[in-house]
Amino acid sequence: MKFFCLGCLWFGIGVMVVAQEKGAKEPSGSSSASPFDPSAKVEKLADGFTFTEGPASDSQGNVYFTDQPSNRILKWSIEGKLSTFLEKSGRANGMYIDKNDVLWSCSDEKNELWKIDLKTKEHTVVVKGYNGKLLNGPNDVWVSPAGGVYFTDPFYRRAWWPPTRTEEQDKRGVYYLSPKGELTRVDGDFKQPNGIRGTADGKTLYVADINDRKTYTYEIKADGTLGNRKLFCNSGSDGLTIDSEGNVYLTSGAVLVFDKTGKEIAKLPVPESPANVCFGGKDHSTLFITARKGLYAIPTKVKGAGR
Repeated sequence: MKFFCLGCLWFGIGVMVVAQEKGAKEPSGSSSASPFDPSAKVEKLADGFTFTEGPASDSQGNVYFTDQPSNRILKWSIEGKLSTFLEKSGRANGMYIDKNDVLWSCSDEKNELWKIDLKTKEHTVVVKGYNGKLLNGPNDVWVSPAGGVYFTDPFYRRAWWPPTRTEEQDKRGVYYLSPKGELTRVDGDFKQPNGIRGTADGKTLYVADINDRKTYTYEIKADGTLGNRKLFCNSGSDGLTIDSEGNVYLTSGAVLVFDKTGKEIAKLPVPESPANVCFGGKDHSTLFITARKGLYAIPTKVKGAGR
């Protein structure tokens, strides 16, 4: 891995720029509605990875992300330093850090859901299967303010799996793990569910069906189950995040931003096709983007939801 520190503060948030990408991309869209300043540019922070995924920020704004084929979780600190947080991460993919600074990881080496202590780096396998069968491969995860955990379970055959491993679940669905530890499939009507995220008030859940090129919203009921499924927009997504204004960020060839009504308000080109996004940095107003072999970022005019 090669990365170069320019030794300067970036965008005034205490993150250090690493190797500015040639021909840095500018966002398009309405300047009044867009969360990006017209002059803002995507910057490359680090590269040399195999495939980056799963960015998640802690309460301070440090960003953790995965290099799944290399089986590790990395950390980009608020000081602008890159480090390896955890080797042998269970092939971590999508991640989320809850309000207690516990990292939840879709670790699909053995089709499991983990939670990881950020201080000790010790992990606990929380979910191993459903109805006595292996999950297809947990992909992305979100923890509600009430402590319930939602995750997507599509099926992507992995090179590190035994050749005999098959798709054991009869549906590619969304699951809910209650605070009491009860696991329920709350929807199975997808081609390939992928990105997932809920609003800061815990009332609405967004789920992207990447193969059907659609993203849906749900009402989160008091018992954690889902209702009132509605089409949000005609775009699927690999990753998904939400800002403090209720705008939704999808990754589909570029970073696409939709307002809460489902209207596209910005399109952000990235030098490499983006996989996932999250907000981080000291004031949680920088959008971090994992994209193939690189980690990128851009300042915004908003903050991440719930921060």
